[in-house]
Amino acid sequence: QVSYTRLNTVELGDSSVPVKPSFFTQFPRATYKVSTAVRIFPLSLVFVGMITFNNFCLKHVEVSFYNVARSLTIVFNVIFSWFLLGIPSNSKTVACLAIVVLGFSIGIEGENNFSKFGTACGLFSSFFVSLNSIFTKKVLNVVDDNHWRLTWYNNVNACMIVAPLVYWFEADFVMSHMAQLKSPMFWSAMTMAGFFGFGIGIVTVLQIKATSPLSHNFSGTAKAAVQSMMAFYLWGNEPTAKGILGIFTVLGGSLLYTYVKMNESNQTMNLMRSVSDVELPKNGDQ
Repeated sequence: QVSYTRLNTVELGDSSVPVKPSFFTQFPRATYKVSTAVRIFPLSLVFVGMITFNNFCLKHVEVSFYNVARSLTIVFNVIFSWFLLGIPSNSKTVACLAIVVLGFSIGIEGENNFSKFGTACGLFSSFFVSLNSIFTKKVLNVVDDNHWRLTWYNNVNACMIVAPLVYWFEADFVMSHMAQLKSPMFWSAMTMAGFFGFGIGIVTVLQIKATSPLSHNFSGTAKAAVQSMMAFYLWGNEPTAKGILGIFTVLGGSLLYTYVKMNESNQTMNLMRSVSDVELPKNGDQ
C-alpha cells in the first residue's frame, strides 16, 4: 500500500523546508480502461444490488428498526468466508452470530409497523453487503490494491448499470416530475447528500487505514446504537420492550463478534512476531 506521509521539500536559498503534500495527492489520476472495468464489473453488479435493496429497506421500515433489519450482514460474512474463501469459524464466532440472529427475531416480534417487504429487502441488502466485501478483496489486485481507483471504477460502472434501470422502471415517473429536476432546492439537497456520502467514504477509508477494519466495525456498532435511539425521538417511532431488546441484542452480538475477531487478530500478530524473533541457525552452527 502506497504511503502518502512522506514530505516534499521546497528549496529556499541554501536551505530546504519540508512541505507536507496536499490532502488531494492521495487520490490517483482518474483514468478508465475498459479491460480493467470489465474485471471489476461483477463487483459493480453486487454494489448496485447492495445500494438498491438498502434504499428499499430504509423506505419500507422504521428508522429505529433499520439496523435490526440489516443486522444479518456479519452472519452472511461468516457463511461466505467459509464457503467461498475457505476460512473456518470457531465456536465463539458461531455463538456471537446466534446472539445476532436471536436479536433479529426479537426485533421482528417487537416491531409495531412490521413490513415483510422491507425486512426482506434488509436481508437481501445484508446478503449483497457481504458479497461486496468478498468481491472487493478479490478485485483489489486489479487496481494495484488502490482503494481510490477501485472506488472510481466501481462508481462509473454502477452509473452505467443504474442508468438503463432508471429509464426502464422510472421513465414515466421522471418525466412527470421534470419540474422538480429544475428546482434549485432539489439539486442543493442532492449536492449536500453527495458531499456527505463522499465524506463518509473518505472517513471510512482513513479510519480503517489509521486503525483496523475491526476497529471500524466497533465504531459502526456504536453509531448504530445512537442512530436507533435518535430515531425514536426524531421520527416519533413508538418504542416497545421487545423492539428495544432486539436492537441491543443485535448490537451486543455484533460487539462481541468484533471483540472475538480482535482477539483472534492480536493472537495471530503475536504468533507472527514470535516466529520472526526466532533466529535461524547459521551454517557454521549446524
